[in-house]
Amino acid sequence: MTGSSMPGMRPDGGGPEATDSFANAEAVVDPGNAASADPGNPGQDWMQRMVRRETLSSRAILAGVAALLVTLLAIYALLESTLRAIGQPAWLVDPLTAVQRASNLPDGVSRPLLGVIGVVLALLGLMFFVTSVLPGKRAKHVLSDPRLAVVVDDEVIAAALARTARLAAGVTPEQVMVIVSRREAVVNIRPTSGVAVPEAAVLAAVEQEIRQMALTPRPAVHVNVGRTGVIGV
Repeated sequence: MTGSSMPGMRPDGGGPEATDSFANAEAVVDPGNAASADPGNPGQDWMQRMVRRETLSSRAILAGVAALLVTLLAIYALLESTLRAIGQPAWLVDPLTAVQRASNLPDGVSRPLLGVIGVVLALLGLMFFVTSVLPGKRAKHVLSDPRLAVVVDDEVIAAALARTARLAAGVTPEQVMVIVSRREAVVNIRPTSGVAVPEAAVLAAVEQEIRQMALTPRPAVHVNVGRTGVIGV
């Protein structure tokens, strides 16, 4: 995993992304003097809407897929009905025959196969239901500020935490990997062979860094020190 780069997962490269500058942060300025904490402040409401837009993912793709499937099914049903009405043979399945077979279930169909089909359909329905109810989350956190709404990618946060963990552990950038999710920050360290890693000090340093960032929501920190050391680092 060392040297790879993916959202929310960063080794400490020691470069500009590993600093506290948050070059990839998105700041939304409140036009209505956001220093006021009054929930009824129009500027504050506008800023909160912008934060929700930046941190919540759209369901447009999934909704489009569902609409496309329903449209294709409706077009196929219309095609088969039209062929039957004009006395032509069915393209795939005659609608009346399909209805009769469905009404006769489970006769003529293997019960295990019918059970598998039912489970698959139930899982698909559950997936669409949960997706429609629960809001989608992007790999971003909000930095608390009374005047600005600052949204930062989890990858940038992971780089800053990796740098802090590296300095506390006394290891090289290639020996630290940090994975940041919405509720958790996992610090993975490969120690140098023969040199103990102060796990408590690393945990305290990373937690202090997160407190200074004032992340919302604040992720819990877990430090994992590898059992095998790195030689020649």
